[in-house]
Amino acid sequence: MDRTLNKHLLLLAILLTVTACAQSPEQRSPEELTPSDLSTGDLSSGDLSSDDLSSDELLSSNGEPSVDDIVIADDSAIDDADYDEDLAAVLEEVEQGEGGYGVPGVYDPFEGFNRAMWNLNYDYLDPYLARPVSLAYVDYTPSFMRTGIKNFLANLDEPASMVNSLLMLNGEEAVRHFNRFWINSTFGVFGLIDIASAADIRKPVDKQFGDTMGKYGVANGPYFMFPVYGPVTLREGAGDVVDGLYLPLSALNFWQSLGKWAFEGMEDRAALVKQEAILKDSPDAYIFTRDAYIQNKNFRATGGNVELLEQDDEAYLDDFMDEIDGE
Repeated sequence: MDRTLNKHLLLLAILLTVTACAQSPEQRSPEELTPSDLSTGDLSSGDLSSDDLSSDELLSSNGEPSVDDIVIADDSAIDDADYDEDLAAVLEEVEQGEGGYGVPGVYDPFEGFNRAMWNLNYDYLDPYLARPVSLAYVDYTPSFMRTGIKNFLANLDEPASMVNSLLMLNGEEAVRHFNRFWINSTFGVFGLIDIASAADIRKPVDKQFGDTMGKYGVANGPYFMFPVYGPVTLREGAGDVVDGLYLPLSALNFWQSLGKWAFEGMEDRAALVKQEAILKDSPDAYIFTRDAYIQNKNFRATGGNVELLEQDDEAYLDDFMDEIDGE
């Protein structure tokens, strides 16, 4: 009897043990957990809880890269060599007037001589002669006298501008130049008073024979820099000679022509004072002045139509500027 009871009790204990093991979940290490276990909150692996997992392990368990797996780009590791080379190449093209960024029409075969004359003008003749004389003229000459002199000298150029406007097939401006000349020469006391502007006959931009030649495809020709006189191209020099053949300019003797040039030069030089900082800050003042002069002549020859970049050059320039903005 006792032996039979003991056997039943032992069998019952074994059954209870087996049942308990079947109902208890299998304990797993953190490495054995699957993402689904974590996403469903199934952390019933004995004493294992969410607190036992580090933030890196939790992030990795959710199927996302862990902190150790993320590679953070270091800005200091970016190689700027190619960018620097591209920038240097473009700046060299701009400075030398080459490539898609250069000024069209620049021909400077005498650059060595021209630079020497530029240095003479820029370092000596301008700061010690042209600039102080021009500023003294502007500062100490009564404004009504300066205005009268400017009007008188400008009136002398009207006939040449009229002829060149006709040659450039701009009849409207030719008529305006003609009307301004006869009105100011008579009612304006030989041009001293600008009666035409008061009558709403505004002065167009003067047209020179150099502009006319440029319109019909004549190149600028060699560029020259002369002491005191400044920059000029072969085309502009020849154009000035032709313009001087028209009355009343042809009636002026050498000294009168020199006086006209001197007074106009003083007004022009004084007007450039505000732009001196731009010239001073330019990487190459000679190139800056030369290209600005040629650009102005090209602009006048085309009647104000700016030559656009080719599409390929424009696209490349846009991309390059985007790179600069991104730095």
